[in-house]
Amino acid sequence: MLRLKTFSVLIHIACWLLFMTFPLLFLNGPSGDISMGTIIASPYYWVFCATYIILFYLNTNFLFPRFFLRKRYIDFAIICFCLLSAVYVLRPYDRLFRSINGKAFSQMAAQQPGPQFGPPGNGAGGPPPNLQPDSNRQQPPPAPQGMQADSAGHQPQMAPGNMPQPPQFGNRPQFRRRKHFDSSSLFLFIMIMALSTATKTVRQWQTTEQRAISAEAEKANAELSFLKAQINPHFLFNTLNNIYTLAITSSEHTADSIMKLSNIMRYVTDEVEEDFVELQNEVNCISNYIDLQRLRLGSKTSVSFTVQGDLSGKKIAPLLLMTFVENVFKYGISKQHQSDIDINLLVKPDTITFLCVNPIFERNEKLERTGIGLNNTRQRLKHLYPGKHFLNIKDENNQFMVVLTLHS
Repeated sequence: MLRLKTFSVLIHIACWLLFMTFPLLFLNGPSGDISMGTIIASPYYWVFCATYIILFYLNTNFLFPRFFLRKRYIDFAIICFCLLSAVYVLRPYDRLFRSINGKAFSQMAAQQPGPQFGPPGNGAGGPPPNLQPDSNRQQPPPAPQGMQADSAGHQPQMAPGNMPQPPQFGNRPQFRRRKHFDSSSLFLFIMIMALSTATKTVRQWQTTEQRAISAEAEKANAELSFLKAQINPHFLFNTLNNIYTLAITSSEHTADSIMKLSNIMRYVTDEVEEDFVELQNEVNCISNYIDLQRLRLGSKTSVSFTVQGDLSGKKIAPLLLMTFVENVFKYGISKQHQSDIDINLLVKPDTITFLCVNPIFERNEKLERTGIGLNNTRQRLKHLYPGKHFLNIKDENNQFMVVLTLHS
């Protein structure tokens, strides 16, 4: 998290340095002779940069979350309009542009001084030869009474008090100076506000997504813990019932059954808290459970449990297969009818396939139980193997078949 924050700060610094570089590259005077140091030393440059930096973070950290995200759209629009008016009055880009051009024209005027005229008769001074008076040149006639000729030889004008004088050629009419419309500052304002709004929107969306993912993970962990808490007492309850049956019949297998139950309980209490355990431990638990069930089965029930493949290094969710094995002995055996139960586990480098087949008897048609059982197993598969499992349950020709494939 700290690394992400540091990276975000570095990105902001790099972007603002790039923004502050644009005036140095593109506003260096009409002839490009204004140095970067001169622009940086200008107060208008810092006013220009500070204006848009303040606008960006003001909108990102205060205006957008305080007004827009709280659906106070009118207040947000009014404040944005006031800020737009302030930028229009301040004109940061126009002031910077005029300041740089003014310095450029001052440097040009200092580098190109006007002609200097010396006293008459001096070869280095005096007016140029083409401006010397020509004695052979016909002089203009004297001005009539009431008319005055200017020193430049222009047409005579009426003297004051007689006729209105026309404007002299050397004078330009004065016009009222129009106020310049700084469209660049307004365009930058719109871009900065839009960029800050987009940045905050993306950040808000990322925060919402992270909270949703965290909430989903916490929910999944809570559901898994709840499912494990349900599996443990249910499994132990069934096993204790089996041992109780052996005990009241004074069976010689009672001690062996207690030892196998001890191994199962050790597995359940020590490893069931983990999300994944060694597949070999899960197989040992299933084998012990089947051995306990065999102690109470009659001659009409046969159980086959085979394991193929290399189990070393393979992991599986604890007690994931036990639900199907429990259902086999709960719904697939009968004292009156022949019952053949096949349980197979095939392990390949990238898949684990569990196959379970048992008969269905009429008195045991309801196979799916609420709270615990197959529904809970489906939920565990959904959380622990998202998109990496295939569960197929078939009920055909009085045969119940479960095929579960787990992909690594």
